[in-house]
Amino acid sequence: MQVKSTSFVTSVSDSHFYESDFNEIAFVGRSNVGKSSLINLIANRRGLAKTSSTPGKTKLINYFLVNNKFLLVDLPGYGYAQVSKSQKTNWADFLEEYLKTSKKLKCVYLLLDVRRTPSEQDEMMMNFLYANRIPFKIVVTKIDTLSKLQVSNRLFIICQKMHVNQNDIIITSSEDKSGAKELLSSIESYILA
Repeated sequence: MQVKSTSFVTSVSDSHFYESDFNEIAFVGRSNVGKSSLINLIANRRGLAKTSSTPGKTKLINYFLVNNKFLLVDLPGYGYAQVSKSQKTNWADFLEEYLKTSKKLKCVYLLLDVRRTPSEQDEMMMNFLYANRIPFKIVVTKIDTLSKLQVSNRLFIICQKMHVNQNDIIITSSEDKSGAKELLSSIESYILA
């Protein structure tokens, strides 16, 4: 798939989710995993999704229209320690409601940072997606930050922790654009299904 156009559509902060006739592809992961950078990579457009070195910046659900054919949905990051317990609960409820109720959601891409061992929240998210029969793919981000040997070692740990085969994950870097074609091809397969 070639991305020819992308545009920001809207942000929502409560359960009045954006409704349209477009299919949706959602990105989810812990804070600072690189969701916004990956959306910018897919869009081939810097600054479309706001990036920050401060974790927990995405507090809304952000919708982006791609090729006038489908929506990329940037979900709030989870697991950020610097917010209150009640705020974490609100975000979790917000995420769960979106994932359970979106009628146009085709696939969720669960992002994992190659440098971090998957957290309990990552495992809970994967189990939630399984339990609710929501199609998902695991995407490993930031592979440019480690050597090839380190990446290989980290992938082994991630696959063990998440109980997946390495062939089942997409390995990416927003910096050197590794994995962009594979990710776009995967997205296209869900959009066309």
